[in-house]
Amino acid sequence: MTATQPALPLLGSGREADVFAIDEVRALRRYRNGGDVTAEAAVMAHVGALGYPVPRVYEARGADMVLERLSGATMLAAFQAGTMGLDEGAGILADLHRRLHALPPRLGRRPGDRVIHLDLHPENVVLTPTGPVVIDWRNGTEGPADLDVAATAVILAQAALDPAPGLADAARALLTGFLGRMGAVPADALDAAIARRAGDPTRGTGDPAPLRAVAALIRVAC
Repeated sequence: MTATQPALPLLGSGREADVFAIDEVRALRRYRNGGDVTAEAAVMAHVGALGYPVPRVYEARGADMVLERLSGATMLAAFQAGTMGLDEGAGILADLHRRLHALPPRLGRRPGDRVIHLDLHPENVVLTPTGPVVIDWRNGTEGPADLDVAATAVILAQAALDPAPGLADAARALLTGFLGRMGAVPADALDAAIARRAGDPTRGTGDPAPLRAVAALIRVAC
């Protein structure tokens, strides 16, 4: 958008980006603090070409991506509305992980590398009429599949330890259901996911010590 263009309607805002409606089929996702979306768009185009459910990328330049406009609620909103059960949601999350990690990597620089999302949680799954679609690939890269599973487990465990009424029990049930389907998280993957979370400028403090309770909960849930 430039000074001579009309403002686009705001569809929603996340921690780092805002999403605007362009028309009925396209949306603009713009990172507020700038950046380069080239790598994110490349990961999305790669997995989308292999049949994985992601929004279509029409254009990617600078901090902006023009994407397919999705219709539907997030998985988190569906939980809150009571239109999706936690066990069903856990199954969908596990299935999305398995499908993603079954894809061949785009670069494959290291043996065993898979495409990984590293932020695959209920707020980043949109339940469209044709099925769940995974959004927000800012952290998308290649690496061990176990790290991706551990990253999701850490996010869910943090929510399970949240003091907000009603949130903790639901998140704990979701975590248990997810790990019951994915299996135990290897210690090295969990340690790496904890370190990543602690170093996340939007979520962490740089110190992994406060996340010890998260790691303990994940070990119990396994």
